[in-house]
Amino acid sequence: MSNPKLPFDVTRARRAGARLAAVQALYEMEQTDKSARATIRDFMEDRLGLGPDGTPIEDADPDLFKSVVNAVVENQAKIDNAILARLAEGWKLTRLDATMRALLRAGGAEFIAHPELSDAVILDEYVSLAHDFFEESDAKFANALLQNIGRDLRA
Repeated sequence: MSNPKLPFDVTRARRAGARLAAVQALYEMEQTDKSARATIRDFMEDRLGLGPDGTPIEDADPDLFKSVVNAVVENQAKIDNAILARLAEGWKLTRLDATMRALLRAGGAEFIAHPELSDAVILDEYVSLAHDFFEESDAKFANALLQNIGRDLRA
């Protein structure tokens, strides 16, 4: 998932790029009903900027990207149930904005698939993305929800 020869700030930027791409891919999958395999292939070919030798030329960690997208697909019921358990009574996932669903699912997937990462790291990264996509109140909503589903998924 990371190259030990790269400086920390480069590794962090590549991981942030992978998380952003994963949220975008999950959004696209939901909107188009395209498979994870096809979406990952498209992102790897076009959006992650792989060079002719197969190495990434943009700031995105392809292994983390694939890991997050695949973990959502493999654990979607568990992740969705964790999200639903923390929503107000009567709320459904469809009431959430599609981008918010993708962001919460990606964060939930990392809590499951990457136990080596601390809750604080995952939370910080996805709340930062929430600030990129949403107003402050929605970013705070994402923060609270991710904090709780992280605890639930790692319990």
